[in-house]
Amino acid sequence: MSFATTLHSTQLLLKDQILLLAPRVCSFPTRLGPVAYRRGSFCTVTLGDGIAFGARSRRIGSFRCFSALTPELKTTLDKVVTSNKVVLFMKGTKEFPQCGFSNTVVQILNSLNVPFETINILENEILRQGLKEYSNWPTFPQLYIEGEFFGGCDITVDSYKSGELQELLEKAMCS
Repeated sequence: MSFATTLHSTQLLLKDQILLLAPRVCSFPTRLGPVAYRRGSFCTVTLGDGIAFGARSRRIGSFRCFSALTPELKTTLDKVVTSNKVVLFMKGTKEFPQCGFSNTVVQILNSLNVPFETINILENEILRQGLKEYSNWPTFPQLYIEGEFFGGCDITVDSYKSGELQELLEKAMCS
């Protein structure tokens, strides 16, 4: 059985029983109706008599997923986070945050008068998925200080309230 379908909204291509779901590549053997689900991912796929594409699912079927974090992307991310003392991967920009959590972290960093770089993860889905693996953190924003992943919004807020963030950023700016 060989068929090809493209759904532009999810960048999905199914051809010769190989599912390419950008940025992840998933492949699985097909017989009569194996079902593939990816937790919190883009779609649900059922093969067999027909193809069914659905919404997010919490069940994971039997298939292999290869990392969205390619060696090239990892190298690029390493360079970005080590070449800047403070980097925030966020939804939107520091001038125009497109998420309340991202806005909160931007406001905290601005209140501390810390120079920081921002990367808009909404502009590149491969970057967005690869960062989740790079940091082993599923949500955004993601704050990096001196090349190390610090945390997301909740961790940043808590450490700001406790004074830990100010101390860490002072040390980072002095080094």
